[in-house]
Amino acid sequence: MTSKMESQTRNEKELRIVRVFDAPRERVWKAWTDPEQVKSWWGPRSFTAPFAKIDLRVGGKYLYCMRSPDGKDYWSTGVYREIVPLQRIVATDSFADEKGNVVPATHYGMSPDLPLEFVVTVTFEEYQGKTRLTLKHTGFPSGRDSEMASQGWNESFDKLAETLK
Repeated sequence: MTSKMESQTRNEKELRIVRVFDAPRERVWKAWTDPEQVKSWWGPRSFTAPFAKIDLRVGGKYLYCMRSPDGKDYWSTGVYREIVPLQRIVATDSFADEKGNVVPATHYGMSPDLPLEFVVTVTFEEYQGKTRLTLKHTGFPSGRDSEMASQGWNESFDKLAETLK
């Protein structure tokens, strides 16, 4: 469960979400970095995550798949730029095909205004026996796609809170 300390800000280039999870930092870190655990919470509420592969090292890659209720798969990939265990992860984030090749957002019917690559920074802080997680997802133009990303992240974090109970 998340606490009342939640916030979200958005501007032309960055989506920022702060959530406090009722779990120790080590558990939240593992939920974020263990592929089997990622599959339990990745994606919006009605989506599943049938595939997650993580090579957690600087220069390593991840490849995730989220599946919509109607069975459509959406793949994403990225490269880890910075990893400070239990504290911080910085990675690129791109739409991909099932082989991990970067594809434009239009591949999934989204706006051609979306860049090929975003940057995601996640920090994990101890907070009164819980974990304050801050996500910064940079590179978004304002508009519908930014709103969808915000909704998707928030619903994913709701699912993460449930898995941490």
